[in-house]
Amino acid sequence: MTSSTMPARDNTDRKPRHRQTAKAAAPISSFDELGLAQPLRKALHNAGITTPFPIQASTLPDALAGRDVLGRAQTGSGKTLAFGLALLSRLDGGKATPRRPRALVLVPTRELAIQVSDALSPLARSLGLWCRTVVGGLSFGKQAEQLERGVDLLIATPGRLSDHVRQRTCDLSEVRYTAVDEADQMSDMGFLPQVREILDLTDPNGQRLLFSATLDGDVDTLVRKYLTDPVTHSVAPVTASVSTMDHHVLLLSRQDKQDVVAEIAAREGRTIMFVRTKHHVDRLAGKLRAVGVLAGALHGGKTQSARNRVLSQFKDGTMPVLVATDVAARGIHVDDVSLVLHVDPPADSKDYLHRAGRTARAGASGTVVTLVTFEERRTVRRMTEKAGVDATTTKVRPGDDALATIAGARTPSGEPVAEPAPARSNRSRSAPGSRHRGPSPRGERRGGRAHKPEGRGGQSEWRGGAQGDRRGGHPERRGQSGRQADRRGRPQKRRDTDRY
Repeated sequence: MTSSTMPARDNTDRKPRHRQTAKAAAPISSFDELGLAQPLRKALHNAGITTPFPIQASTLPDALAGRDVLGRAQTGSGKTLAFGLALLSRLDGGKATPRRPRALVLVPTRELAIQVSDALSPLARSLGLWCRTVVGGLSFGKQAEQLERGVDLLIATPGRLSDHVRQRTCDLSEVRYTAVDEADQMSDMGFLPQVREILDLTDPNGQRLLFSATLDGDVDTLVRKYLTDPVTHSVAPVTASVSTMDHHVLLLSRQDKQDVVAEIAAREGRTIMFVRTKHHVDRLAGKLRAVGVLAGALHGGKTQSARNRVLSQFKDGTMPVLVATDVAARGIHVDDVSLVLHVDPPADSKDYLHRAGRTARAGASGTVVTLVTFEERRTVRRMTEKAGVDATTTKVRPGDDALATIAGARTPSGEPVAEPAPARSNRSRSAPGSRHRGPSPRGERRGGRAHKPEGRGGQSEWRGGAQGDRRGGHPERRGQSGRQADRRGRPQKRRDTDRY
């Protein structure tokens, strides 16, 4: 099949766009008040979800009524169910046709796509709907087969979905409900041109929901072009004002930094450490394991199976410390992360807020600590002020009581530990679409088979496979060679790229 460009859809017949700020309404204290279908309410109850978070309570009434919605909320505020319940409710009672999904969720990274799928798939099954995931790094041919069977709700990253459109294995003309999640991160990662191409292919008169932590710059342009008379709901300012989050700046010398990191890593509880480069991630994780701290590395240079394994071990508590780059960690949505440590200070205030959002999620408490050398003081002070952070500054050295008080630091054992071996039983659970076992929702289609997490040879979504390092550009944003499906569904080589 020959690759073709994505045709544009005429949007001239859409109504003028006027943004409206939602008026205060009576607070919703239960999902039962929203008029959701009984199977959805039962599935939420079985999952222990009874009370909506503020972003869900504010956006769902308008979204369920068919309005375009613009939601501003920080990571961890419950946005997934805010758009997920609206889309599933709108899809209830319909039936998908081959290669033509009925609703679409766009997310920036494959880890986030998988986690959104994990949250929404059980709810979709309760209504007899098919929820599938299309992301880079997994088998293009298997995804094409699932699309051929029919998909009600498609969760996708822009690069891989664009590939399916070009190869004509996916037609977006019948997508009437679209949600764009983490739009500001899409902008930061350079995906908005692809997002615009995709939105141009969906029904111009359909419903669109957009969620973002910030609404400036390119995100605002996206809103003005593609949302019709959107109702704006904002439940959080653009600064780190979460009352349950404590911010600290630890001043230290370069010579003491490694020992301080090791002591903080030896604390109890889940800890995420941020560094700037992939090489530094691997090096720091190795040094921590050498002194007795079980730490895992997460970055774009790792295979999908390795990244799934590390995330799974971090979630279940087997591996309490995760060392990650900014780009890799944007898909991490793990509860009970009690400490975020900026080993390398973030580049700007937006990166600070994205990093800090890994803790104090959904009303929980958390601590954010930034390690700052004396040479970095002024730069970090300006950055935290811009982020709206009132951080407590403390000068520390290894072994100080302040480290234990602020971050729960302890002296590591000093006995080297090995990284946990892969667990075969976890492989199928790590892949999208693999949670379902038993009869198909409607009984007439086969599906739900587990993907192998390594997909096409375990190529990295960010690194871009074996060819990525030989091409120019950002090392975590380069493309990777993909495959297209021939008429019998078997994969064969293709030239276009799939970055995410």
